[in-house]
Amino acid sequence: MATAPVHLPVRAGSAWLERTQFWGSVSIVTMWLAVLFVGVWGSDIVGNDGTRVPSVIVVAVGVARRAFGRD
Repeated sequence: MATAPVHLPVRAGSAWLERTQFWGSVSIVTMWLAVLFVGVWGSDIVGNDGTRVPSVIVVAVGVARRAFGRD
């Protein structure tokens, strides 16, 4: 005699909140949006000899080290 499968109740609406891939994607998009905003509205870093470096380069390197760094 076969038994009927037992279905566990599914919590509706909160499954996407528990997915680490979702939150990982949200954090990566947020970091690169910060780089975009600094690139558009950020000022330059001016050295003592008058050298100008866009601040977005520093922010992008920091974000990339954080995103791709291995602990």
